Amino acid sequence: MTPMVSFRQLQVFATVARLGSVSAAARELCLSQSATSQALSELERQLAVALFERHGRRLRLNDLGRQLLPRAEQLLDGVEAFVAAATEPEGELHGVLDVAASATVGTYLLPGLVGRFSEAHPGTDLRLRLRNTHEVISDVLRLEADLGLIEGECREPRLESESWCEDRLVVVCAPSHPLAGHERLDDAALGEAAWILRESGSGTREVFEQAMRDRGVLPRVRMELGQHEAIKQAVLAGLGLGCLSRLSVAGELARGELVPLDSGLDLRRTFSLVWHPERYRSPLWQAFKVFLIETGPQEDPLASSPVSHSNRAMPAK
Repeated sequence: MTPMVSFRQLQVFATVARLGSVSAAARELCLSQSATSQALSELERQLAVALFERHGRRLRLNDLGRQLLPRAEQLLDGVEAFVAAATEPEGELHGVLDVAASATVGTYLLPGLVGRFSEAHPGTDLRLRLRNTHEVISDVLRLEADLGLIEGECREPRLESESWCEDRLVVVCAPSHPLAGHERLDDAALGEAAWILRESGSGTREVFEQAMRDRGVLPRVRMELGQHEAIKQAVLAGLGLGCLSRLSVAGELARGELVPLDSGLDLRRTFSLVWHPERYRSPLWQAFKVFLIETGPQEDPLASSPVSHSNRAMPAK
């Protein structure tokens, strides 16, 4: 006979999996700790399997629990969609969507797009979390985000992904920097320069390092910083060269506060959408994804950037 699993048991299972303890799950679900513990124990008893590894008061999903969690989340989302379909006006989008985005996408592209989408669909709540690319993928894998937007392509085989739009990084320096007057930089200049870069795990850093490897050049990293603004301030202070998305330095280049350098590096990349294939894709999820694909980012703000594209390499002076 098939075990009778209740909505409450699945809800407790998913919440304990996310928070790591019965007491935290009880508080979030507004249940007593004993009722929460009983629901979890009854679920494991009915299934005749253990879903967690117990470490004192902490609970961590075992291998089977990790396999079953996406299915539980999908069932829970399906029940919520069922209730909403019965109570909301026909055709009106509603609900909450958790979106994790890498820093460049989340800072310079998504806020305007999310604002436009929310204005058109006031019954929705899009929650945006800024992370680096590695962390976004982890959030989607752990079902802590419904949709992720990352810099570059997704190489995680457990996730599905789709290219969204193209981006280009640009090497910049302060107007007073010795390299500011050069045309295309040669390998010696790239290797001797001090670099101010994003932290490891960042999509921006990954693209830059791959481009340098393709040229056979090892960068001399002076500073690693986790924020675009911090990197720009360090570059403005003359501490070294930076490599950032064209989106993040458009204003500084337009005002002449930063100078673009022609590095000769291949700094093109793709922004991608990523999602868990077993996560329930609600009508809100599908509508927002279609909106992102059809709307896309705004016109490239550096399309007329005065970076020289001369093929002649110039050594550092």
